[in-house]
Amino acid sequence: MTAISIDGKTRDLGGGFVVRRMLPHLKARHVGPFVFFDQMGPVAFDDDAGLDVRPHPHIGLATVTWLFDGVIRHRDSLGSAVDIHPGDVNWMTAGRGIVHSERTPPEARHDHETLHGIQVWVALPASHERIEPEFHHHPAAELPKVERDGARLVVIAGEAFGATSPVRVFAPMFFVEARLEAGARLPMPEQHAEWGAYVVKGAARFGDVELGALDMAVAHDGAPPELEAKEPSLIMLFGGAPLDGERHLWWNFVASSQNLIDAAKADWAAGRFPLVPGDEYERIPLPE
Repeated sequence: MTAISIDGKTRDLGGGFVVRRMLPHLKARHVGPFVFFDQMGPVAFDDDAGLDVRPHPHIGLATVTWLFDGVIRHRDSLGSAVDIHPGDVNWMTAGRGIVHSERTPPEARHDHETLHGIQVWVALPASHERIEPEFHHHPAAELPKVERDGARLVVIAGEAFGATSPVRVFAPMFFVEARLEAGARLPMPEQHAEWGAYVVKGAARFGDVELGALDMAVAHDGAPPELEAKEPSLIMLFGGAPLDGERHLWWNFVASSQNLIDAAKADWAAGRFPLVPGDEYERIPLPE
């Protein structure tokens, strides 16, 4: 097993809201079923400002939002309207198609509201990429917590470290928040074949790769790598079974065939996706 270092790219989405995109990457298009990995913020908004991601579509994936700070109001075309807070999970399965928006609630747009978190996309197996869309919200109290020597873990989705999240997944995977004391060592779960680690804060060694804050490393094949914290650290762990084939990614669409991408593009341009109740009057246009 050899770990590979991944360098991310930052993008300013406007208003000082910066995301750091780690996946997809030329060195790793996907890790297990994870095809997209962003860190959002941290950002402190001006008074009366906040996140405003207008309604937009997805196919062929599940989106997962995990916050360290702030609040986001999720609305979607199924009629879901839920505020996500740190420690909660929003898991949205797009399947054949869903539309959603992500905004800072009006009551939170004051006192320089802050936002900091991770958003990932999990590709659905080809056998499930056209299923009916779903949305599930799991409050923090429902997620399993695991204590190891010097490590406090939250199993967000999938199975790892002897615990299984209640979040419905479609292939073997794990997504874990790990808070480690200096010197803590944590072997990656043996039941999975691909592993990744992203350091939000702190410093660590993942296999044979040294990581600082905002660094990622991924590994596959061979023995599971070990994670060692060099200082008190907050690290996101993820991975799973290899994908059942390559995926096409275009804008917000993920699919096993280009034909599905083309059909989704045509449907969004023609207004054939459903509206988002409570957020019907705006949308992000199809990129040119």
